[in-house]
Amino acid sequence: MSHPPAPGPADLVLTGGPVHTVDPARSRATSVAVRGGRIVAVGHDEVRELIGPRTEVVDLAGKLLLPGFQDAHVHPMGAGLELGLCHLGDTTDPDAYLRTIGAYAKEHPDVEWITGGGWSLEAFPGGSPTAAALDAIVPDRPVFLPNRDHHGAWVNSRALQRAGIDARTPDPADGRIERDAEGNPTGMLQEGAVHLVGRLVPDPTPEEQLAGLLRAQAVLHSHGVTAWQDAIVGTYANLTDPAPAYLTALDRGLLTARVVGALWWDRERGAEQIPELVSRREELSRDRFRAGTVKIMQDGIAENHTAALLDPYLTGCGCASDNSGISFVEPGELRKYVTELDAYGFQVHFHALGDRAVREALDAVESARTANGPRDTRHHLAHLQVVHPDDLPRFRALGASANLQMLWAAHEPQMDELTLPFLGAERGGWQYPFGDLLRAGATLAAGSDWPVSSPDPLQAIHVAVNRVSPDAPEGTPAFLPQQRIDLGTAIAACTAGGAYVNRLDDTSGSISVGKSADLVVLDRDPFAGPPEEIAATRVLETYVEGRRVHTGT
Repeated sequence: MSHPPAPGPADLVLTGGPVHTVDPARSRATSVAVRGGRIVAVGHDEVRELIGPRTEVVDLAGKLLLPGFQDAHVHPMGAGLELGLCHLGDTTDPDAYLRTIGAYAKEHPDVEWITGGGWSLEAFPGGSPTAAALDAIVPDRPVFLPNRDHHGAWVNSRALQRAGIDARTPDPADGRIERDAEGNPTGMLQEGAVHLVGRLVPDPTPEEQLAGLLRAQAVLHSHGVTAWQDAIVGTYANLTDPAPAYLTALDRGLLTARVVGALWWDRERGAEQIPELVSRREELSRDRFRAGTVKIMQDGIAENHTAALLDPYLTGCGCASDNSGISFVEPGELRKYVTELDAYGFQVHFHALGDRAVREALDAVESARTANGPRDTRHHLAHLQVVHPDDLPRFRALGASANLQMLWAAHEPQMDELTLPFLGAERGGWQYPFGDLLRAGATLAAGSDWPVSSPDPLQAIHVAVNRVSPDAPEGTPAFLPQQRIDLGTAIAACTAGGAYVNRLDDTSGSISVGKSADLVVLDRDPFAGPPEEIAATRVLETYVEGRRVHTGT
């Protein structure tokens, strides 16, 4: 049954569908009308009655209209800044990295530090490049280049000298300095060790930060993203606090997206920081930017063996090692902190990648629910690379959402060479269990983690449906194909799921009357083609509150 057209002409009518609404009450339509930034009608030919002399009419001509995508875990300002520096994210060729670094240093002779980043672990044996390789290209200035996941950094000898790092320097409690057989630093820093050098890198100027944020916003809009959760608002390692840039963008009328800021939990401190977070929430929350979330990073990543596992990693020979990864926050303290944050009405956004970190995060949510009762805080766990089967039903039971980085669930060198051999067969089969989470009743949301990986939701949706990377060589097997999810579910994770996690209930996580007209036009209907071609889909137009913020070609 159609919604009756609202009285009066519309500002905008998109017609000639299909329209995939992500609304369970009505999944498909062919026309949508917008007035005052809100959807006022969803239906078929009857919606055209709202076309007046000043109505903008968009003929979809068979192209698919969707709700705007919402990214539930992304780092826009860092990504935008990286694009303007020594950007290494377009290749996995180590020789190409060195050429790019050398060219950037030559083109910027007055820059004190060579920085940027985005290189891939899989490009180097064991994921560890060397200072010596950088020294041959840039011997006279410090070089600091975080990898694409920002859990490690590649530095040259000059940077190590600036930081006073040598064979006598102890590893920090939350990180590791990679060393040669004699104990000398090799030029690769892991986790908390990154900060030993990163703290010396000059901060970008306020105008550079704003430019990086706006550059990233344009990229995200070009991929149909209309809202997101910034996964680190605060100062962490080499990442600059993006909050001032967001406020400047707001003041200048330049922030066209809706943004939820996840305030950084300083893991070197405890509950004494909670009043500061409460004050910061009030200070930062206005207009299109809200800061009602706290981000707690509970562990690292599997590739450098800092993801927290219930049982030890395997060694290269397949034997158990003495390393089970790092829990950055002691589990008992984590339960106390999350319970108090929940009582203050904060959402908690966990980085939980290994099965032990996932369990510790769920235990913390359970403690909060037991102490405070049901609350609409919508806690969520991001990454979920390894999830013990016993913990799958706990997501639904606790109301904890699964924040998926869907693009990662595929065979690639980082998975096949740096992860699977060190997890073993059983644990390797627990990775990225999207299908099992869905069948267990978990709420699924999706985030790109850009600049760690592509911000394009359609690439991620392709992997969720196929469990094969879009650029994989022909014949590449699907990665744990029993964990595939269908196209509709994957799109819902990128739209309605993101809106739920972002607590943006009035936005177009679905296309329905009364919602904000945050919309995206694709160049085709991926439901009408084979699953193997989903990644070929492109965004043509993006709208926020009925205003066009991106037009493609």
